[in-house]
Amino acid sequence: MNTSEIKAYLLDLQNRIVAALEALDGKTFRRDTWERPGGGGGISALVEEGNLFERGGVNFSHVMGSGLPPSATAHRPELAGRNYEALGVSLVLHPRNPYAPTVHMNVRFFAAFDEGREPIWWFGGGMDLTPYYGFVEDAQHFHRTCKQALDPFGAGYYPRFKRWCDEYFFLKHRQEPRGVGGIFFDDFNALPLAQAQALWQSVGDHFLPAYMPLMERRRGMPYGERERDFQAYRRGRYVEFNLVYDRGTLFGLQSGGRTESILMSLPPIVRWRYDWHPEPGSREEGLLKEFINGRDWV
Repeated sequence: MNTSEIKAYLLDLQNRIVAALEALDGKTFRRDTWERPGGGGGISALVEEGNLFERGGVNFSHVMGSGLPPSATAHRPELAGRNYEALGVSLVLHPRNPYAPTVHMNVRFFAAFDEGREPIWWFGGGMDLTPYYGFVEDAQHFHRTCKQALDPFGAGYYPRFKRWCDEYFFLKHRQEPRGVGGIFFDDFNALPLAQAQALWQSVGDHFLPAYMPLMERRRGMPYGERERDFQAYRRGRYVEFNLVYDRGTLFGLQSGGRTESILMSLPPIVRWRYDWHPEPGSREEGLLKEFINGRDWV
């Protein structure tokens, strides 16, 4: 199995997304090329203290090795002992304006090899939206675009991957979703390789149409300390999920990936409070009651 075509697509996707975000923010992303001692490496593209993004990163990685970490073999014991390659682009964007939502997108490919046996391969990925102040039109646009990415491959994929996203990005200890969801899939090899790759690329290609219009709408909205304070409080949920549950974070850390790139997803300013509750009838309460609830948006 030759992964060069997949690698070329991912590098092009990273470049396209970074170019669009640089044009939107007005600040150039810093690019770091890194190598992994165990095999492979990547390119991290990061902006901090931008005009719109307080922190944002778009990372490409291509790592390989001879032994998989526990996060990979725990639910797939047949992978133990195989050589592997893992490629992907992962991004998280944390806007400064509390009315602009945080977003996450990831597209990845995994293959495991063992001489004399067929390779095991799959695609994974998705995108999800985490607003701090809810706007119905934003959530609807994001989900409609996710649906458009999947509909050419079958009407059942959007509802299935939407439900998967709601279930995956769920903080069990809080009993609440992380945001308004989107789509998520993993271990996907239900179609022949070429068709599965086309579906996966469609998800990556639909990220900019899903997110950029939201930033254009919200980038200039005035805000104050109250909104920034609530944003910092809700960002705490993002940190909790990424450090406790996220399989990508665990795989990266356990496989010896670059820590700076893996933890790039964490927001720069966060606050935790003891047993805090929003004012009844406030927009802050509205976020939790009307948006962070796993509802259908299309």
